[in-house]
Amino acid sequence: MRAEMTAWRTRLDPIRERIEQTILFRIWERLLENEFLDRGVALGAKAFVSLFPSVIVVAAFTPSSVRDSIITTLTHRLGLSGDGLTTVKAAFAKSGDTKRATGVVGLLFTFFYISSFTTALRRVYTRAWRRPSGRFASGYAVGAGFLVGLAAYFALIGGLRSVLAKGPATALFIVVAWIAAAGVWLLAPWMMLGRQVRPRALIPSAVLTATGLLLFTASSSVWMPRTVAENQHQFGFFGVALSLVTWLTGAATVIVVSACAAPVLAEDPGRMGRMIRGSASSSALAAGAEASTPAPSSAPKLSSAFGLSRGEDDDDDDIRDPSA
Repeated sequence: MRAEMTAWRTRLDPIRERIEQTILFRIWERLLENEFLDRGVALGAKAFVSLFPSVIVVAAFTPSSVRDSIITTLTHRLGLSGDGLTTVKAAFAKSGDTKRATGVVGLLFTFFYISSFTTALRRVYTRAWRRPSGRFASGYAVGAGFLVGLAAYFALIGGLRSVLAKGPATALFIVVAWIAAAGVWLLAPWMMLGRQVRPRALIPSAVLTATGLLLFTASSSVWMPRTVAENQHQFGFFGVALSLVTWLTGAATVIVVSACAAPVLAEDPGRMGRMIRGSASSSALAAGAEASTPAPSSAPKLSSAFGLSRGEDDDDDDIRDPSA
């Protein structure tokens, strides 16, 4: 039996080596290395407790037309309808109460509060690109810039939806929305990586993230209304919150997967990498950037996807971020 198993391994070794040399396998290894499922859940939770409330506060201080555009974009992205749609709209409708409760000082503190989410997002990009801990832009400045940019994107898409998302112009709206989303997800990692990675090398990350989120949000209109209705019937208002966490976790996983795939594509020594970088000799990193940290000495295991391979001595980087 042992001799037969050894013979089978010998026959399969060339096939295994061929598979391990493919881009898809290298992307899979990078996903495991970055614990993509665990990171997606953590980033989705941060989005619910940090990003979503911050958008509500910022929207309350904008003109009613801008606020309506933000609400329209969010509700369409979430695929909400019925009671769930009414509940989410109610959170934005009481803008006067929000402004009185928050105040100008509270609005300023919101930009500090959002850094909880942007720090987690920056950690995703930093680990995916194997960037060393160094001097980055202030986490609060990055958080404020990201929040303002995201609110502006929601307002722009909401305004365009009322004009273009009808009849034949719908196709144009989808293209414009995709380009705008790609722009957001090109600038976000460029800022969060301290401008140490060339924008050209970040194009795959922007394309994958924008496309993945577009497909994910399109599918939300199919399953999200039923999920919200069932959860709300069973748990009440908490059910709506549970549905939002589910959606945000799915969107966050798309972001994490795209972030991990992008450096593998940009650093590929073959035709794909040359096309992204511009030439075989050029680097994905900007001029003067520090060298990336080396790859793990051992191949990551499947348990790494769930964050189960961390040692007891590992830093709890959900509490403390060394690069913040």
